[in-house]
Amino acid sequence: MSSRRLLVAAFGDAGHAFPAIALARALRRRGHEVLVETWEQWREPVEAEGLRFTAAQEYKTFPPPPPDSADGASAADAARALVPLIKEFRPDVVVSDVLTVAPALAAEKAGRRRATLIPHVYPVHDPGMPFFAFGLQPPRTPFGKATWRAALPLLTAGLKRGRREMNEMRAAVGLAPVERLHGGISAELALVATFPQLEYPRRWPAGVRVTGPMEFELPYPDIELPEGDEPLVLVASSTAQDPELRLLGASLQALAEEPVRVVATANRRGGATQLPGAPPNAVVVDWLSYSQVMPQAALVVCHGGHGTVARALAAGAPLLCCPAVGDMAENSARVAWAGAGLMLPWRLTGPAALRWAVRRILGDDRFIARSAEIAHWAQAHDGADEGAVLVEQFAG
Repeated sequence: MSSRRLLVAAFGDAGHAFPAIALARALRRRGHEVLVETWEQWREPVEAEGLRFTAAQEYKTFPPPPPDSADGASAADAARALVPLIKEFRPDVVVSDVLTVAPALAAEKAGRRRATLIPHVYPVHDPGMPFFAFGLQPPRTPFGKATWRAALPLLTAGLKRGRREMNEMRAAVGLAPVERLHGGISAELALVATFPQLEYPRRWPAGVRVTGPMEFELPYPDIELPEGDEPLVLVASSTAQDPELRLLGASLQALAEEPVRVVATANRRGGATQLPGAPPNAVVVDWLSYSQVMPQAALVVCHGGHGTVARALAAGAPLLCCPAVGDMAENSARVAWAGAGLMLPWRLTGPAALRWAVRRILGDDRFIARSAEIAHWAQAHDGADEGAVLVEQFAG
């Protein structure tokens, strides 16, 4: 295929920016000219990959401020600011993160095709199934399915409110309203960057493709692991939640006397001066390379953020997920449903419950076997490469 011009845009949180950078890198390696638009903080790693970079205008995502309001920049403001760049760059396709509405609006305004990158499980509801982010597994009886169908008007009301907000932004950009309830997701191509093993059985819309996770990691020196040959447990705090490091503290207390080695990372949430003390069998760090530690881990304890979940499963490590907020509960429920770990509700995340859950996972080979199956699938399916091929085909 001849070289294409492609714009890849993402919200600034690592869980959204990193998959976009991974996709952009894969597209560049296939010979395309790629421009990445995300927050200024990611300029250096983007340019280190040989990619062009432009800083995105930052705006509030939830709840979105009205266009031209005094509450700060909106997606409509950012879209209007981006239109001249898109007209100048003339991309064949604009790929925008599912939370990054501005580039999608700007692409449509400039007459460019757009695709959506969803860096987690598919969020669109399927009738008879639990609502997204509730953290519940599929119903096992006709009564359970009927219960979710009966509750559907509640979900629909919320989606209609979201559509009204979307159409307000579209009007501010000069676009016609949409009737679809998920108008922020491209109807032509949506890349779902997760493991198919985490997706509940469903009817897939045309244009939706599950690629596998898209992995990108900032380079970081190796750390010194605890000595010994006991199983290694990695406790990985969220990069966006739990600033008090509750999960780290409770995990260190829970595992201090257990026959395991522990590596705990705050992922730069608490700051080096606020890290909890480490018992003799543990090492506590502010940051680490998942590429170094996860392949050696017998278990990963985390909040259930999709990036950490995907990296652990790709390394063949089962998970203990303790979801704090948002889609963490959904990811955690999918891990438990897939048989690759357990979900421990946040309200129960204390030393005793954590100790019991760690013992159960380490003592049951079925969790390890299932995680190994998913890791074997990952070795044969690079999500960024598969997404790049789909974008190429879409551009053609």
